Amino acid sequence: MKKLLFALAVSFAGRSVCAQKADIILSYDEQYPTKTATSTKNRMSLLIAPDKSKYFNDISLFNDSLSSTPDGKKQLQEIIMATCITQNPDGSISVDYRKGPVKKVDLYVFTDRKDNKMTVYDKWALEHGYYTENLDEQEWSINSDSTQNILGYECIMAESDYHGRHWKAWFAPEIPYPFGPWKLQGLPGIILKAEADGGFMFTATGIEKTDRVITPIYSPQEYSKTTRLKALSDEDYYQHNAQSVLQAKYGGSVTVKSTRKNEDGTETPDPQFDGKLHSFEPDYLNK
Repeated sequence: MKKLLFALAVSFAGRSVCAQKADIILSYDEQYPTKTATSTKNRMSLLIAPDKSKYFNDISLFNDSLSSTPDGKKQLQEIIMATCITQNPDGSISVDYRKGPVKKVDLYVFTDRKDNKMTVYDKWALEHGYYTENLDEQEWSINSDSTQNILGYECIMAESDYHGRHWKAWFAPEIPYPFGPWKLQGLPGIILKAEADGGFMFTATGIEKTDRVITPIYSPQEYSKTTRLKALSDEDYYQHNAQSVLQAKYGGSVTVKSTRKNEDGTETPDPQFDGKLHSFEPDYLNK
């Protein structure tokens, strides 16, 4: 596997990437803390071409691709209805959206080394938006004495202070692509594992050759241009003022109830969102 992937990287080094066809695809477990649970885990994918990468959730991509056309929307609704709705023996109906391809992750990260740009698409404060950043905002210090074996590859550790968190990442020089999960990039090898203080972690679970195309974002007209700091600040405001934001957006007397039931049947208010604990990039709190 190692020799195959290394040969693949070398053979494609001089290829035109106009078609945006990927060379390899990685799967990652993405884990982070939330205000209502110890942690949340998402299965994410990373498509990689010589100069481009795309980080995303495959179920979200499936949803967004179908939702981009009227016929596709209809097809998606039919699929979700067929997989999530069950008729019980007594004639009643049960609905369980966990069974179907329901979109739960809005994040897409596109990296373009040629243009030195990263474009992030996501949903903040109920609104879809996007922003761009220069890749040189991220700087690494490599520690060649610290290594880990991940997926059979000898990986070297590097460290970076990035947007309010200290990251440690392990990259594989045998796979010479400067990409990684989420927004982490810029090392002389694919990042197969990364972790930051507070329980933020990415762990590669698989890697293989692919001929999948790195498609652009679907329905771009639904995304408004913003900046990273504004997007994160808007989401922080929403997390602390959800009821007033929903009332302003939808009108009426919207009530947001954020409690959890205890074993004895009593209710306890959910913990408050805290950017220092729950945001990948808490530096917006200091701006």
